[in-house]
Amino acid sequence: MDHLDQLEAQSVFILREAYRKLKPLAMLWSLGKDSNVMVWLAKKAFLGRVPFPVMHVDTGKKFPEMYKFRDEYAKKWDLNLLLGECPPVEDMDPSLPPAARSAARKTAGLAAMIEKHKLQGVIAGIRRDEQGTRAKERVFSPRGASHKWDIRNQPPEFWDQYATPHEEGMHIRVHPLLAWREIDIWRYIEREGIPLVDLYFSKNGKRYRSLGDSDITFPVESNASTLAEVIEELETTKTSERAGRAMDHESEDAFERLRVAGYL
Repeated sequence: MDHLDQLEAQSVFILREAYRKLKPLAMLWSLGKDSNVMVWLAKKAFLGRVPFPVMHVDTGKKFPEMYKFRDEYAKKWDLNLLLGECPPVEDMDPSLPPAARSAARKTAGLAAMIEKHKLQGVIAGIRRDEQGTRAKERVFSPRGASHKWDIRNQPPEFWDQYATPHEEGMHIRVHPLLAWREIDIWRYIEREGIPLVDLYFSKNGKRYRSLGDSDITFPVESNASTLAEVIEELETTKTSERAGRAMDHESEDAFERLRVAGYL
């Protein structure tokens, strides 16, 4: 097997373990490149269908192209789509910087969906290489009854053995893409022909490396307008994947505070 085959096999194994051990289970679908790869892997893992719901925690501030993609591919992929709303920014922690405070709405929206559907497992498409705080994660990451993440008390994961503790009110975040890199995601998308929101491709010398809320996410300079050009760019670029995320340019601890509180 080549490198992509190995990553694919590992992710399929993780998804099947999650489905076997955690019920009810749902997958977060943010409409970005990573979560579309995750849906694609789930279809491969379960003979062409996703056997659990996919959830979109909607801030109401996504780009129009993302909503169009969601509505089209929820039908094409025959997904059981659950939609959840987020509370207003005024309800969020006022001590957070502005962009992080806006992003915190998703934390509250996700918590409400987990409680509403009594979920024991939530599959999320984070990667270790994307951001320093995410590099501290486990594949099966327990969250307490308050949805908080205890960074200093995480279960060991030796030889692909994943702990799934069950305590009242807690749930497990499952991360099947944790070992993937950004360039792996793009090479897999190219190999498999996975559909994407076209905002990832250059228009007028700019493209989005990462997609989020339209008011706190910005494009980066790029002439990469095809899959091959994006991959070629990533082989040499020194620009961070999250360079266009406003909250990554705020206080140093803002993202970790969000993650500890239950952010995606």
